[in-house]
Amino acid sequence: MQYVKPKKNLGQHFLHDEDIAKRITSCLTGHDDYMHVLEIGPGTGILSKYLMRDENRHWMGMEIDSESVEYLKSNYPDFINQIIMADFLKTDLKNLFPEDKIAVIGNFPYNISSQILFKVLENRNQIVEVVGMFQKEVAQRVAAGPGGKVNGILSVLCRAFYEVEYLFQVNENVFNPPPKVKSAVIRLKRNRVKKLECDEKLFFKVVKTAFNQRRKTLKNSLKQMNVDWSRASEVLSGKRAEQLDVIDFVTIVNAISESV
Repeated sequence: MQYVKPKKNLGQHFLHDEDIAKRITSCLTGHDDYMHVLEIGPGTGILSKYLMRDENRHWMGMEIDSESVEYLKSNYPDFINQIIMADFLKTDLKNLFPEDKIAVIGNFPYNISSQILFKVLENRNQIVEVVGMFQKEVAQRVAAGPGGKVNGILSVLCRAFYEVEYLFQVNENVFNPPPKVKSAVIRLKRNRVKKLECDEKLFFKVVKTAFNQRRKTLKNSLKQMNVDWSRASEVLSGKRAEQLDVIDFVTIVNAISESV
């Protein structure tokens, strides 16, 4: 098999620029001494062939498209046991990599890229590094700091547990078929926060609730959460979600916990 047809329903846009592929794979740093690299959606293997050459780490490709799996196994027979057909969003990583820290890399399908990051966050104590291609606007949002309009749910949640870096932009013409938007590569490296100094489940809920009504002040968007603003900060109550950093949300969560 010499050709894999990109499938619109899977959001496939195959990268065909070798220099970009090398640049993406070189962005893995080995942060926190992981030994396993999981590539999501290897497609036709343009990133895979460089990742396979790393003798210090064990590569595994996870692909949901049967045609791509057949292509990869045919073209990379030495790695046939490291190519698995599975849905990353439904995979139990602890069963796949028991007790092991891993890195995740990929030219992520834009229609599920946010879901991939939420899955990463769920497995934040196992996934210690991520290098991924995203739609440019999503990449900017994830890498954003507090205060800007692009600051959102994912930027706060990712920043709570990872150091996030916007690395470089990628133009449309290096893909087949070319997407209608520009792309960008970002890197996430697990920070030293093992656990937030608050109820983490409530933290996620507060961040999502605040940004779902981002035009309102926090006093209004979090009205149903019984925040004791005298314990948190009256100043915070008058701000909008996009203006807050992780520590501000931690403060608010603790004010809820103490008032319940």
